[in-house]
Amino acid sequence: MTRPSAPADSADLVVVGAGIVGLGAAFAAVRRGLSVIVVDRTEKPVGATVRNFGHLCIGAQAGLARELADIARPIWLHLAEAAGFWLRESGTLIAARDHDELALLERAAADGGVSLLTADELRSSAPIREDAVIGGARIATDLQTNPREAAGAIIRHLAELGVEFRFRTAVTAASGTRVETTRGSISAGRVVVAVNHDVDQLLPEVAERVGVVRCALDMMRVSATLSRPLEAPLLTGWSLLRYGRFTAYPETARLRERMHAERPDLAALDLNQMYTQLPDGTLILGDSHARGIHPSPFQPESAFEAFLDEARALLDLGDLRVVERWQGVYASGPDEFLMEEPEPGLHVIGATTGIGMTTGFGLAERTIAAAYERAPQLAEEGAS
Repeated sequence: MTRPSAPADSADLVVVGAGIVGLGAAFAAVRRGLSVIVVDRTEKPVGATVRNFGHLCIGAQAGLARELADIARPIWLHLAEAAGFWLRESGTLIAARDHDELALLERAAADGGVSLLTADELRSSAPIREDAVIGGARIATDLQTNPREAAGAIIRHLAELGVEFRFRTAVTAASGTRVETTRGSISAGRVVVAVNHDVDQLLPEVAERVGVVRCALDMMRVSATLSRPLEAPLLTGWSLLRYGRFTAYPETARLRERMHAERPDLAALDLNQMYTQLPDGTLILGDSHARGIHPSPFQPESAFEAFLDEARALLDLGDLRVVERWQGVYASGPDEFLMEEPEPGLHVIGATTGIGMTTGFGLAERTIAAAYERAPQLAEEGAS
C-alpha cells in the first residue's frame, strides 16, 4: 500500500490568505515556476472574496487603482477560461435620474471610456421603470462574475498547476523566511500576507501604523419578476460619489451636496445603490457602509428597507422575494491599497477600499513581479 507523501515544509513562496489577492499572488508565482503554499484558517474562502457583487469595475477607477485594474482584467479573462467559471464582458451601466448626474456622466464621456445612453437605450439593457431615468451611460471595459463560484474554481485550477493549499490552518506568526502555523512551521523564500482586514490580528503594528480598520456592508439577494434581464452591473448616482474616476470632478461635489441634502437617511447609510444579476436570475442589492475596528455585527433593518424601496423606485420589479441577507466586511484605510514590506521578503498587501475583486489580481501580480525581479540584488546584499 502506497502512503501519500507528507506536505512539504518549505516553498519558494508562502501565501497567507486564500482570498482573491492571495490567489492572485499564488497564480503570479506558480506561472513563474515557483513552488507555492497557500495557508488559510478557513476550509474555503468565506470573506470579502465571496460576499461582493461580482462586479469588476475597471473603467470607474483612477490612478494606481486603474493601473492595477487594467493588469487584473486579462488575468480574470485567462482564469475564467482555464478554470471554467462564469465571467462576462458585460461593461457597466449607469443610471442618471437627475440632470446633475447626467452632467457628470457627460463630463466623464468627454474624457473617454464612457459612452452616453439615452433613457430608452438604458431601458433596453436593464429593467428600468418608465420615466425613472433621464439618461445613462455604459463603461465598456468592465467584467462581471459570480464570486461564490469563481474563487473555488480558481483554487481547483491552481491546485492542478501545483499550488499546495493548507486550509483549516491558522497562521500565528510570519516573517520574510518562515510562517508559523497551528500545524507546524513552513520555511519560505518569501512570504505574502493577504488576509484583508485581519491584518490587525496577525500584524497589528502594520495595521495600526497605516490606519487599517474594517468596513461592514449590508447586502441582500432577491428573486423578482423582471421586465427584461439586467445585461450588466447597474450603478446609480450614489455610486458616482464613490469611484475615483468620478470623484475628481468638481461636478461630483455638487452632486454629493444635493443628494445628501435630499436624502440624509441614505447618506447616513453611506449608500452605494447598485445591482448585479446572477446567472440564476436573482439580483444582488446593496450596499451600506459602516467603519470601525470592529463594526457592529447587528444589521439594521432600515438598511434593507432602503435597498428595497430604492430598487422598486428604479427597477420594474414584480413578485419580489428576499432570498438572502448578509454582512460583508473588507479592509478600509486612508489609502486605496496596503502595500508594506515590514522586513525583507515579507510582503503585506491588500485593497483597503471595496475594489479588491477589481484590482486584487493586479496588486498581486505587481507585488510578485517586483519581488522576484529584485531578489538577486537582495541575495547579493545579504552575502556582502
